[in-house]
Amino acid sequence: MRPNWELRHCCNHEQVVFLITVSVCTVVILALWRTILLRPFKLVTVFLHEASHAIACKLTCGKVASVPVLSYGSRGFIDALALEGLPNPWISPQYSDNHPGQPGDRMLSNVVEGIQVHADEGGTTQTRGGIYWLILPAGYLGSSFWGMLLILASTNLLTARIAAGCFLAALVIVLFVAKNWTLRGLCIGFIVFLGVVWILQETTKVRILRYIILFIGVMNSLFSVYDIYDDLISRRVHSSDAEKFAEVCPCPCNGVGWGVIWGLISFLFLCGAMYLGLVILS
Repeated sequence: MRPNWELRHCCNHEQVVFLITVSVCTVVILALWRTILLRPFKLVTVFLHEASHAIACKLTCGKVASVPVLSYGSRGFIDALALEGLPNPWISPQYSDNHPGQPGDRMLSNVVEGIQVHADEGGTTQTRGGIYWLILPAGYLGSSFWGMLLILASTNLLTARIAAGCFLAALVIVLFVAKNWTLRGLCIGFIVFLGVVWILQETTKVRILRYIILFIGVMNSLFSVYDIYDDLISRRVHSSDAEKFAEVCPCPCNGVGWGVIWGLISFLFLCGAMYLGLVILS
């Protein structure tokens, strides 16, 4: 069947449900963003943000090496990935993506392999090697990309099952490489949660798997916009990705400017996901 790119005769029942669900998810996420209810989802979202930095480093001739144990103040960090890369003329000797740090933070000398996730909602990706100016924006734009894929996957039960299966597989892998119990607990909790949702989907009339995948997708899409606003507008965090990108980019644009640009791109990802979702459902 030919795709209905023009969205003629929009909107049918499924399209209306899709739009309403995305809108409700957006309102709920923004309303509860700073509450404990969303913390597990936020930890997963920030983890995907940091993992996007790691993937960008890997794709630009870096390799996962080890994780330095960091000591922070009250905020802490979500995860630390140290990536050591091959020689590259465009690399920076070391990049540390810190969300957020506090004055007096220090790095301990001992080094361990794996990923750490702490209850405080920050994140750190340390890289050696790779292309610096591609790694920096990969966090926010990567979150938006994963969000778009999850939103599109939620439009069909089969693709929602595939997305949930891939997510479960990733959680199992991370569970075995995790170096602290916060990350292990997060993985176990989401494995159980998605497992229960999947069982209910297959054995009862409680069929919410697609909506859970959609919720996680919308949250990843909104994360970039909200976090950019939080780091660069409502309060200025000089260790943010955008501020660091402004330091290395020759363009006459400061961190706030790059944050706005990335935020607009992230918003376009969300709009594109909604448009493609409507096309699929038509």
